[in-house]
Parts: sequence; C-alpha cells; structure tokens
Amino acid sequence: MAQVETQHNAAEHRFEAWIDGELAGFAEYQLTDQLYVFTHTEVPARFEGHGVGSALARTGLDTVRTEGTRRVLAICPFIKGWIDRHPDYRDLLYGAPRSTARD
Repeated sequence: MAQVETQHNAAEHRFEAWIDGELAGFAEYQLTDQLYVFTHTEVPARFEGHGVGSALARTGLDTVRTEGTRRVLAICPFIKGWIDRHPDYRDLLYGAPRSTARD
C-alpha cells in the first residue's frame, strides 16, 4: 500500500491527501476568527480503505491544535465521526473545555 502524504492548502481552505502524486482526497473548511468549520471531506472510491480520510482528519485537527488559537466546528459527518472515535481530539471542539494536560 502506498503512503498517504498530507498537506495544508491554505489558499484553497482545505487539507489534501496525496498518494503517488495523485490527489486522493481533501477535507474542506471555512475559517472564522474563532473556528475551523470543517464542512466537507471527499475521498474517491478508488482510495477508500487506504487511510486517506483518517490522515486528513488527523492532519487538519493537529494543525488546529498546533496553531492553538481556534476551535473546531465539525459540520462534516466524517470529521465529526472521526473525532467521536478519537476522544483525544474532543477538547478541540467548539464548546468543549480545553485540555490542560499534554504529553
């Protein structure tokens, strides 16, 4: 299985996943002063099952955490479900208390 590479394409307001130089998916967001609003994630059928969606979610949410100034509003069902399955990211959600403990 080829490795999924991710990047933040800030100009297009999305996180992108690439496999062997081909766009394998993206997670779109809108930006406000306080939020990253994740609106849509798309992975073509031929790339499903390769960890593309998870790579996109992790990269996007890690970016939010690293920046440290905004919270997440997950309108996109995929991103919302991914956060539900990865509770260590729930503190990023809008309205959730921020975690004070870090590894």
